[in-house]
Amino acid sequence: MLDKLREIKRRCDEVNALLCTPEVASDVQRTAELMRELKTLTPLVETFDRYTAAVEDGEAAKSLLAEHPDKETRDLLESEIADSAARAEELRAELKTMLLPRDPNDGRNVIVEIRAGAGGEEAALFAGSLFRMYSMYSERRKWKTEVLNLNETELGGVKEISFLIEGDGAYSRFKFESGVHRVQRVPETESQGRIHTSTVTVAVLPEVEDVEFELDPADLQIDTYRSSGAGGQKVNKTSSAIRVTHLPTGMVVECQDERSQYKNKDRALKILRARLLDIEREKQANEIADERRSQVGTGDRSERIRTYNFPQGRVSDHRIGLTLYKIEAVMNGDLDELIDALITADTAEKLKASKEE
Repeated sequence: MLDKLREIKRRCDEVNALLCTPEVASDVQRTAELMRELKTLTPLVETFDRYTAAVEDGEAAKSLLAEHPDKETRDLLESEIADSAARAEELRAELKTMLLPRDPNDGRNVIVEIRAGAGGEEAALFAGSLFRMYSMYSERRKWKTEVLNLNETELGGVKEISFLIEGDGAYSRFKFESGVHRVQRVPETESQGRIHTSTVTVAVLPEVEDVEFELDPADLQIDTYRSSGAGGQKVNKTSSAIRVTHLPTGMVVECQDERSQYKNKDRALKILRARLLDIEREKQANEIADERRSQVGTGDRSERIRTYNFPQGRVSDHRIGLTLYKIEAVMNGDLDELIDALITADTAEKLKASKEE
């Protein structure tokens, strides 16, 4: 581990030196790549420096111990040795966690797609509630939310919505939201006061840059049509909506939220790139042996990951067995306790797997 950390420290110095060269300074893309790498390496190097300092402090105190026979000085030095050893052990454990394989997408922006599942209008209304929850969470973290595509119902629910969240580390926080979200509550549309169970599916995709995943124009069928809304003023009377069909896979993406045909096309292609790259990554993940997969991971999209029970005021995450009795706060964007617990569980599983290897 220490050899690996020394190599990381050497690479960090190398990246810093490269960033000062005229060749790199004039290359915007290369500069951005190195800055991203530096941002990843710096916390590791800083923690390693603190670990090294703690070890050196302990060694220095041990050297002085032999030179001071008086009890008072020896007691002070022995206390310093114990403190340094404890600090070094704590930092060593932290470094082990930091050295775990990192998801290369963690620092990216994220595209979230929410679709109403079983439950009709109630599912659509809850899909809208989830969008509000994620928007409020993003606002808390000072991230920007941009709707890419929206398909509403007449009662104000959401059949389907795709939106982009721009912010440092957005994917690292949202990736655990993929899966089926179940709601249990008395629907606004129910006059008898009976509790209904409905489901909503959430898909989370890292945003993909154009240069990372090129689309062959020959593989695309692009159609324009008039936007269809919930009715009234929401209906667009111009043919600005875009439908993009990826012919090799049959995947279809529609965008009709903007009045500009160009903007809708740009957004549809953004979603298509993210979906296609996600399929490729999923294929690669499936090739990894089951025992090496994280038990928390990003969740299978067909898996029920969480239940929101309004009568009992609870939110339960089934992957880690966590239940919080603060449903109102959660629905208002207070998601950190849930997400932090998922990250902790995921890290624990990866540490366990690394020890078994």
